[in-house]
Formats: sequence, structure tokens, C-alpha cells
Amino acid sequence: MEGKEKNILNRLYFVAGCMFIFALLITFKLFKIQFVQGEVYRGLAEERTIKNVVIPANRGNVYAADGSLLATSVPKYDIRFDALTPSRKIFDQYISGLADSLASYHGKSASTYKQNLRKARADKNRYVLLARDISYSDYLRFRSFPLLELGAFKGGLIVEQTTKREYPMGGIAQRTIGYERTDDQGNVTRPGIDGAFGAKYLRGTDGRRLKQRIGKGQWKPIEDYNQIEPKDGYDVYTTIDVNIQDIAHHALLEQIEYYKADHGCVVVMDVKTGEIKAISNLGKGKSGKYYERRNYAVWESHEPGSTFKLMAVAAGLEDRVIDTSDIVDTNGGILRFYNAYVRDSRDGGYGKISVSKAFEVSSNTGIVQAINESYKDDPRKFVKRLYAMNLKEKLELPIIGEGEPVIPDPDIKNGRWSGIALPWMAYGYGVSFTPLQTLTFYNAIANEGEMVKPRFLKEVKEFGNTIESFDKEVINKQICSDETIAKLKQLLVNVVEKPHGTGHRLYSENFSMAGKTGTCQKDYVDKDRLNYISSFVGFFPAEQPKYSCIVVIHEPDKSVGYYGADVSGPVFKKIAQKIYTDTPVKDEISVLDVKVADVEEDFERYYDLAQTYLTIMPDVKGLPAMDAIALLENMGLRVKLRGTGNIKAQSISKGTKVKPNQTIILESS
Repeated sequence: MEGKEKNILNRLYFVAGCMFIFALLITFKLFKIQFVQGEVYRGLAEERTIKNVVIPANRGNVYAADGSLLATSVPKYDIRFDALTPSRKIFDQYISGLADSLASYHGKSASTYKQNLRKARADKNRYVLLARDISYSDYLRFRSFPLLELGAFKGGLIVEQTTKREYPMGGIAQRTIGYERTDDQGNVTRPGIDGAFGAKYLRGTDGRRLKQRIGKGQWKPIEDYNQIEPKDGYDVYTTIDVNIQDIAHHALLEQIEYYKADHGCVVVMDVKTGEIKAISNLGKGKSGKYYERRNYAVWESHEPGSTFKLMAVAAGLEDRVIDTSDIVDTNGGILRFYNAYVRDSRDGGYGKISVSKAFEVSSNTGIVQAINESYKDDPRKFVKRLYAMNLKEKLELPIIGEGEPVIPDPDIKNGRWSGIALPWMAYGYGVSFTPLQTLTFYNAIANEGEMVKPRFLKEVKEFGNTIESFDKEVINKQICSDETIAKLKQLLVNVVEKPHGTGHRLYSENFSMAGKTGTCQKDYVDKDRLNYISSFVGFFPAEQPKYSCIVVIHEPDKSVGYYGADVSGPVFKKIAQKIYTDTPVKDEISVLDVKVADVEEDFERYYDLAQTYLTIMPDVKGLPAMDAIALLENMGLRVKLRGTGNIKAQSISKGTKVKPNQTIILESS
């Protein structure tokens, strides 16, 4: 027995020793955790229960040149309730009043809300949604509700603020104004002006706010204020003229709908300054409706067809290898280069005609013959002249996504050069430009040879004070000689004014225009897919150009028509005509005791008056009252409000021209 007892005793000693060592290890571990690694673990615990949340700054507003609001950030609020924060006494005291207020706001039963709130407290719900995506005026209303008026620490109020971008002009020029776009990976981009000038001017500085975890992935603010207040972005004033923009948009829309085209664009630019006064890009969606699908004017580089004939003739005139009076043989309307053919749209061609007439009737064989004979022994000379006129260079626009200009070059490896490159270039094939790049060249001809960069911004402001202003940027002081400019301008005038000109159907005795038609085959390698690009580009008035304009329409219904003079030319004419003789402006001018007939004869005088009085009323019906007031006051209007809810009626209808300080009456629900 003694041996057994001794063994048992030894085992007990062994177990006791192990337990003692184990206790020492636990004590050591606790000591290490508390005093050595304590800060690390406390930090991890804090990270999991408290986080520093970014409060996005409001983006600055985007305005038209006359102060009309194009894009603005409107604050939106989610209201939630921490059902455990109020004491039992306070909760019971205010629960009925809060339920009544919620019922009044949402139009539901007060008893239902009272029951739901009690259930939330019983379930220990600390993140009850009371309202989502409400306006600032409704946010203030919620803060006055019983219980919620006690704030975050006594009343359990949780407020989450976001901002929403609003566009008072609707979808007009949205691609150029810009908007937020999120891809499948969650990456956010902002095309257009909003993206181009967002980082530097519009974005602002984000704020910070501490939030505490309250379970189930939910967080509530620790304080009733922001630790760092966000700083709103600057406001940018664009060059867009809302009246011209409205005219251009609807003229383009009407035409592409009629011709059932795939897409199209129009740009109107101030000749002297390069300011973009209007830009519209419309593409057909899956539903068949047209909307601002892509910024085709900036992005889409394509073969221009006959509108490039101006560049080809400009090169020949400047190099003094051709003149407008030179005679060329259109060779029965067909020229052959290796196994490829250049054909005129007119069977049999035009016989022997001058270079001037070849341009005016848009004879492919005539222009190709003139350029090919002049440069076939030294095609590099032709390419170098195009380069000298800045046609190889991108415009380096601030708006992202500018298409690359393409000019075949025999000196560049893989420069798309071939035996037919020179004749094909002469009539606009093998080369590629965006509509805005083509317009910039034509604008330089209208501007006596000075090439200016297209410009979208006038100035940047903060609280009405100018932070930065923008002047015209000159790309090339003189792209070619005065003599060449004069001849090119006359060619463009003849296209419209002469009876044989391809643009003569656009001629009007009331005002003058100059320009060039373009009809280019698209997808011509596959005859089953053959389509057309119809274009017209020029300027007006012809004598003293104020505006240049380009219209490009892709894939019009061939059974209806596809020639540039038929499809794109009428859009150009309608824009020029409406800018020149806009009826609402005449009404304002008559108030100033100026005769309309006098104004029609004096374009510059008319234009100055038009700029003073034009702006367009947006549709604010359906917006919360405070949001509508913010939009309209930013337009310089005086607002009178009847009611406090969403706007249901406005005294000035959408699209009406309004004046600064004009009074508008809003009726809300």
C-alpha cells in the first residue's frame, strides 16, 4: 500500500507542478497582453468599434456663360433612429408625438409607427430608418419632431448626409457638362467639364466625422457635429450659351429622328475667342430614343470625306502648286489608281472645270486630279504642309477622351502610307479627325488665319468672387497667308451662294452663310455594312463671321437620304437662322425701342442684346421646395413659394426666356 500511495502522491505533485507552471504561463501572457501588447490590442478594438468617416464636400456648381445653372450638388439626407439611446422615461414621454409626426409626413397610421418604434426598442434596434434621400427642408422638419429634437445623445437622432448632382437643363449637353459614372469594378469617373475641372476647382475638400459601431454592420455618429467640416468646391462658369445650346440640341434631334440616324453631333464656336457656345451629342439607345450617349464631337475620330477638301486645297494654294482658276479634267467622273477607283457622284463627271468649281460642286475627280498631279513626285511636301497647318496635332482639350488625328506619312514606319494614299487623302479618305478638330481648322479660315483652341471655361468663382479667368489660347497665329485665306473663304461662300454649289439649297437672302458639304462612305470595305457620314461645316455671317459650326450625322437611313447637303446642312441653317433672327429676342428688343428690322441688318448689335437678355427656365416640378429655390435663385430669379412640400406648379413654364431678378411663383404640396 505504501508503494501505491507514494505513486499517487507523486502524481499529485506532478499535476500540481504542471498546474503551477500553466498558471505562471497564463499570468505571463496576461502581463504581456496588458503591459506589452496592450496598446496594439486596444488599437485593434478601437478600429473595430470606431472609424473616421469621410464627409464628401459639395461639388461646385457649373454655370452657363450668362449664369444659368447647368449642374449643382443638392444635399440629401437619410434619417435614422437609435431606439436604445433615449431613457425609458423620455422614450415613453415622446413616443406618441414622434409617431404622430411620422404619420403626418408619410401619410400612414400613427398607431403603426408607435407599434414599430416600441418593437425597435424591444429588439434593441439602434439603426431604424425613418426617411431616405430627403431634401434639406424635410431634414429640418425631421429635426423638429418630438424626441428627435433632443438630438443624438438624448433623442437617438442619426443623420446621414450625401449629395446628389442635379441638372436643371435635363439631358441637354450632359456629356459635355459631365456626370458621375461608376463602372463594374466600382471605379468612379466624371466625363466632360465636371471631370476635366473637378480635381482643380469643383471637388472641394472632404470633411471627417467619427462614427461608432452599434452592431450588425451599423454605425452611428459619436458627436452631433463634424470633426472636420467639408469645404465646398469652386463654381465654374462655362462658355455655353443656353439659348444657342437649346437651338442646336433640338435642331440636331429633329434631323436625326427624321433620318433614323445612329448618332450625330453639333458644335457652335465663337470665331474670335474659340468659346464653345453649344455642343450636342445624340446617339440612339436600345429603346430607339436619342440621348447624350457619348461625346462624339470630342472623341470620335473618323474619315471626314469632302470637308477635308478645304485642307487639301489650302495646302496646294499655300505651296503655290495650284490656283483656284486652274483647269482640271474630271475624266468622265472616274479616275483609276492601281486597282482602286475615285468616282464622282455625278455620272460622267463635270468635264474640264476650274479648281474653284471642282470644290463648289465637290467633284472628287477634280480635286484628286489637282492634288495628285501637283504632289505625286513629292508627296512628303503635301504632308508637311498639312502638318504646318497643325492638322497632325491633338487640340489637348481638358475634356478627357479626345480622338487622335490621323494623316498618312511616308516617312513614318507603319504610317499608313501606300501607292493610293495621296489621291485618297485629297478627298478625305485615309485621314481621320474628330468633328471638333475639323471645326477648329474651318474656324481658323473664318478668323483670318488665326487658329484658336476651343475653350469651354470662362472663369472660376467662389461666393461670387473671381478666382481665375480664362482667355483665348492661340494655337497658330497664321496657318497660311492672307491671300490663301481670302481664296478659301470665297470658295466656301460659293458653295452656298452659287446655283451649282452643293450647299445652294441652304442659301437665304436674309442672312449669309459659308461652308462645305461632306458625304463620306463608312464601312466601305464590307459592302453589306456600307453606310454614310453626312456633314456640313462652315461659318456665319459670311462677311464678318461671328460663329463657326459643324454638324456630323452618322448612318442616316439610306432610303431617306444621306448627302451632307440634305442631312446635315439643314441643321446648320436652322441654327444660324434661329441665332440670327430669334423671335423671343425681338420681343425684348422692342421693349428697348429698337426696331427689329434695324437689328437684322446689324448682327453685332443684335448679338450683344441677345446675350444680355437670354436664359432658359428649367422644369422644377417634382423637386423639393428648398432645392427648387436654390436652383432658381442661382439663375438670378426672385422666388415666391406657396407651401412647403414638392413643387407641383411654376408660374414660368419650362423653356421660357427669363430675365435677371424676374419673379417666379412656385406652388408646392
